[in-house]
Amino acid sequence: MNPPERLAPDSIIPVVMCGGSGTRLWPLSRKALPKQFVPLLEGKSLLQLTLERAALLGSHSLLVTSEEHRFLARDCAEAAGIRSTLLLEPVGRNTAAAMAVAALQVPAQVLLLFLPADHHIPDAQAFAATIRSGVPAARAGQLVTFGITPSFPSTAYGYIQRGEALVQPGDAYRVQRFVEKPDAARAQELLLSGGYFWNAGVFLVQADTLLAALQDHAPDILAACREAVAHQSTDGDFRRLETTAFTACRSESIDYAVMEKAPNVAVIPFAGAWSDVGSWNAVAELSTADAQGNRIAGQGHLLAARNTYIHAPHRPVVALGTHDLLIIDTADALLVADAGHAEQVKAVVAQLEAQGVPQAQQHRRVARPWGVYDCLDAGERFQVKRIVVKPGASLSLQIHHHRAEHWIVVSGTAEVTNGDSVMLLTENQSTYIPVGQAHRLANPGKVPLEIIEVQSGSYLGEDDIVRLEDTYGRVG
Repeated sequence: MNPPERLAPDSIIPVVMCGGSGTRLWPLSRKALPKQFVPLLEGKSLLQLTLERAALLGSHSLLVTSEEHRFLARDCAEAAGIRSTLLLEPVGRNTAAAMAVAALQVPAQVLLLFLPADHHIPDAQAFAATIRSGVPAARAGQLVTFGITPSFPSTAYGYIQRGEALVQPGDAYRVQRFVEKPDAARAQELLLSGGYFWNAGVFLVQADTLLAALQDHAPDILAACREAVAHQSTDGDFRRLETTAFTACRSESIDYAVMEKAPNVAVIPFAGAWSDVGSWNAVAELSTADAQGNRIAGQGHLLAARNTYIHAPHRPVVALGTHDLLIIDTADALLVADAGHAEQVKAVVAQLEAQGVPQAQQHRRVARPWGVYDCLDAGERFQVKRIVVKPGASLSLQIHHHRAEHWIVVSGTAEVTNGDSVMLLTENQSTYIPVGQAHRLANPGKVPLEIIEVQSGSYLGEDDIVRLEDTYGRVG
């Protein structure tokens, strides 16, 4: 993949910020699998859909994400069919720092389009046309933001008040002011007064314009980011920001750090459908309701119910005589909530984390750079996993100090390193890995490899892995 600095200076480079935790959509979204990576709409994640929209505007994207989620982000980029470079943050430092490090990667005159990773915009062509209408203002030195035409008096979003029209071509208006998330009465007042838009957090800006604004209004953030970029390291498509400098950076949103202070901020209205998919109510509204206001995703069944939403991808879930309920079923956790309490899910997750409930952060099904594994069963001194390895991929060469493993091939061909022996196993064949034996599983075939792994031993935690060699740089 060509690095961004080789792109033509007049290109638009989409920068997708995908570092959030997304706990408001628990139990589907969790710390290990935030909402932007979850296949939420017709088998596609919000990040993949965002990248597909971005591809209408630029052929190469920058993704700002965390070390933990780098392979998930890369997989989404590959699924979207877009070339990408991933900037890896050692810690989250909010949008001002994320935008700064992206602007420091490219030539000064390049236009950067900053996009949140978790928005749903059904009409991608209309969105792309709106973005293009902001190019003249951005070239004229404006920090261009895009305001969503409000459809109801929301208390969940900040607002942007439109000022006078700018003289350059396009549909840009000067931003008169930003308004914090209002209460219900104030939101109704803003909606009725006109000239206010929801703040979507989408920005189009020339790289040097953004850096100049950061220098004027948040020089400490810019200085820390310059240091982190100056000493970043490159690993294929990944660029790792220097840890000490970036960790020392102040955490602040771009709105507080720059936009609310800078005099050269413009807004362009977007009148199309838009959602930040910020709650289960918002997810429910993405599907069509029946005559009773019920909505179903998956294997939901309703009887004498109204205004009930069921998300049930794995098994039948029945709601009888319910009303105003959200029912979210996953393989290892179930949420039943009054629709009026959807905004409190984040607090529920915090409580579960405080109580040490593992499902607060981890799914039963875990993505890895080589594929996925699913914990089917576990008990005292044993655990059973279903492991799927992508064609051409391999696990690390590793040892375990506390567990032995039995591998049974369900489908595909497995190349197994077991101590000094390397063998090929096919369907219904198996092998045994003793405690302390160096071993590796690889898929040399052209179809996915599926095995059942049975672990037995005194300790079965994922931290009982000592990697000796690894394709993905995880040795240690």
